[in-house]
Amino acid sequence: MQIQVNTDNHIQGSEELSQYVKSLVEDELDRFSTRITRVEVHLSDENSSVKSGEKDKRCVLEARVRGLQPLTVSHQAESLDLAISGAADKLDSSLSRTLGKLDDPRRGPAMPDSEEQTDEQ
Repeated sequence: MQIQVNTDNHIQGSEELSQYVKSLVEDELDRFSTRITRVEVHLSDENSSVKSGEKDKRCVLEARVRGLQPLTVSHQAESLDLAISGAADKLDSSLSRTLGKLDDPRRGPAMPDSEEQTDEQ
């Protein structure tokens, strides 16, 4: 699972920040690591660095899952740390729901094999 961290021009990107984000995302999504090819992280300060306000830091996570459309979540909070962990929690929940539905044996195979023929024909 590759993790790419992007920041807007109001957040100073550093190797330390990048490593922190990668570690947090890897820990949160570890159980899905064989199915996720890439996670893109976008960090932004909605009100710029000059102003501060309630919930002005935003984290958007986009997970690329094999065989599915990308899943995207976002979270806004008063600090980057809270925004990142909130978005990671949301992505974990979204992946659990989405992949859980696909893996549910009661639903049958997601796509039937083209070679299978029923006896009714």
